[in-house]
Amino acid sequence: MLKVSNISYQYTKNKPVLNDFSFKVNKGEHLCIMGESGCGKSTLLKAIYGLFDLQKGTIFWNDEQITGPAENLVPGFEKFKYVAQDFDLMPYISVSENIKKFLSRFYPEESEARTQELLEVIQMKAFEHTKVKNLSGGQKQRVAIARALAKEPELLLLDEPFGQIDNFKKSGLRRRLFAYLKEKNIACIVATHDKNDALSFADKLIVIRNNSILVNNSPKSIYQNPTSRYVAALFDDVNEIVIYSNKVLLYPHQIKLVEKSEFRAICSNAYFKGFYWLIEAEFNGQNVFFNHTSKIKTNEEVCIEFVLHS
Repeated sequence: MLKVSNISYQYTKNKPVLNDFSFKVNKGEHLCIMGESGCGKSTLLKAIYGLFDLQKGTIFWNDEQITGPAENLVPGFEKFKYVAQDFDLMPYISVSENIKKFLSRFYPEESEARTQELLEVIQMKAFEHTKVKNLSGGQKQRVAIARALAKEPELLLLDEPFGQIDNFKKSGLRRRLFAYLKEKNIACIVATHDKNDALSFADKLIVIRNNSILVNNSPKSIYQNPTSRYVAALFDDVNEIVIYSNKVLLYPHQIKLVEKSEFRAICSNAYFKGFYWLIEAEFNGQNVFFNHTSKIKTNEEVCIEFVLHS
C-alpha cells in the first residue's frame, strides 16, 4: 500500500506546490488525479517516485520509506515506474529494443515473449522494428508506457498518458492498458485532464485546486455530487443557476426540454455534438446549456425542467 502523509513541497520559498497532501492507494488500485494546469499534479507524481526532497511529510510503500535525491545516488523508487510527458526514449534503436532494454539478456526467449505481450497491449506490433526517432508523438507515448511495464512495477505513475494519442486509438488503448494493469494487480496513479480516464477506469479520484486536495472520493460520487463549479467543470459543461432562491449545479443532461413547465428559456445558440445538440439559452437572466436531440432555432421559447439528481 502507498501511504502519503501530510507531504508539502515547494520549488521556491513561500510558493507551495504541494500543500499538506495525504491519501492512500492499495495494491492494484487505480487513482486518478485531476485539476487545472499548474495545480501540482505532475509534481505530486514526481514526489511519489522519489525525485524530490520533501519539506514536510512522508511517503511509504508498505514498510519502505520513499526518499529523494539527498539520500539516493540514483533518484527514483525501484518498485515504481514513472512515465513523464517527455517520454525519455532512446531514439536510434527500435521499438522492441527500447522495451527489451529493461529486460534480462540472460533469458532471451522470456524477454522476447514479454516484449511481444507488451507490443500487443500498446497496439504497436507493426512497428516493433521501427526506430523510435521515426515515430509520431502518440506512438512514442505508447512505447514509453510499454517500456515502463517491462519489469512489471508494483506502482505505475502516468502523467497525461494519452495526451498525444489520436482519439480513434485512445479509447481502445485505454481499455487494453487498464485491463492489463488490473489483471497483473499493478497499482496505478494517473494525472490527467481527461474525464474518461477517471470516470471509466479509476477506483478513486482526487481533485486538486490551489495546490491542495479539494476532494478525494470515488469518481461516481464526485461526478454525481460535485462540491463546487470547479469540480463539476472537470467533467462537462456546467450550469450554476438559481432555482427557487437556491443555487444548484446542473450538467446539460440534467436540463430537459418538455411540452409544459413553469420554467421557460429563450434559445440563443445550438452546437452540433454528433448524436445530440448542445443548446445555449437564457433562463431568468441566466445563461444555461442543455442537450437536445435536434437543433432549436435562435430566439425560440421552450419549456424546460430540471433533474436535480444524476
